[in-house]
Amino acid sequence: MKTGINPSILTEEIQNYINANLTADLHSLLLKKSPFPDVSMHEIAQQIKGKKVAQKKFPFLLRDGIIFPPNLNLEQASSQSTAEFKAKNLKGKNFLDLTSGFGIDAYFLSQNFDEVTLVEQNTELLETVKHNWKILGRTANFLNQNLEDFLTKNTNKFDLIYLDPARRDAKKNKKFLLEDLSPNLLEIQEKLGEISDEIIIKLSPLIDISYLLSVVKNVSKIEIIAVKNEVKELLVFINRKNSHTDTEIKCVNLESTDPDFVFVFNDEKNAVAEYSDPHNFFYLPNNAVLKSGAFNTVAKKFKLLKLHANTHFYTSDEVVEDFPGRVLKVGVTAPKQILKGEKFNIISKNYPLSPDEIKKKYKISDGGKTYLIFTQSQKGRIILRSVE
Repeated sequence: MKTGINPSILTEEIQNYINANLTADLHSLLLKKSPFPDVSMHEIAQQIKGKKVAQKKFPFLLRDGIIFPPNLNLEQASSQSTAEFKAKNLKGKNFLDLTSGFGIDAYFLSQNFDEVTLVEQNTELLETVKHNWKILGRTANFLNQNLEDFLTKNTNKFDLIYLDPARRDAKKNKKFLLEDLSPNLLEIQEKLGEISDEIIIKLSPLIDISYLLSVVKNVSKIEIIAVKNEVKELLVFINRKNSHTDTEIKCVNLESTDPDFVFVFNDEKNAVAEYSDPHNFFYLPNNAVLKSGAFNTVAKKFKLLKLHANTHFYTSDEVVEDFPGRVLKVGVTAPKQILKGEKFNIISKNYPLSPDEIKKKYKISDGGKTYLIFTQSQKGRIILRSVE
């Protein structure tokens, strides 16, 4: 077996040993001598780590014969839930992934395409993906090549191009500006447009959307993807035929009951919010919506009132259904009504004390079903308590 990886790791005896040690402490395990002459304890620990990660991040890989790459590749790979979401409504003849990595996105994105091409410059990583796809019953054209070299020599056209640029430099420092990524998207965007009308780029959730739209051409849509209210990534959809500036922003919170929130980016500039002291209901948008910057659009769309210009909390007399975030029935409370030893879920925004400082000051702790919200309205600092 010639895979660029150690074939002995796949023997039944070693696989049984790996499965038997899935709950073992990896640090302690690494101090032991490997019981197998052809496989090091480091290789065994890597497979154990991979299976542990796969249990939560990509369970479709929990099957016999799958090989897992080093930790950094596991960390950088998309989760199964985000990859499955990205694959919705995508289809065509030719799919190209220019930064294959561990191939999670490619596996799902390419499912409705006839021909699949994966480009990856890391030889061992690509061979791992090639081996795994064989186990999974999937085929592709696997190219062990530098992305820039591929673009220079390629003469084919594709229905869809996908890429996830490296966001770390040689010293493993995180990078966010497009010109600092590898590849430099600003340098290759014209070339990408020559070989496909449809391009999807995965970017860090920390990137500024206004900056992004100012430097990338023909952006038709941006999807902000969160999982359980943690923003994981931004997906940029580039349509070469798109010449207008009405970029759609879609905010998604996977593995939650939140509905998607969709708006046109430029509409936020013209949206005006009204302000008010707290009414009966309190609204906190999920983090995908907050990342979008649609603070006034949210107020306008759901007919809500903002508490403060610098606090993206909203209020209303009657409950609004299908809000993309947390909705609580609340009442204003006084500090003396917060009793020592009580348990609360604490939210603090635009308030001088952090949740930890609040817990210390009032001698309260985390837990329970009641929320305490420390914030500001137009008239000053307030404390809200949720009502069952």
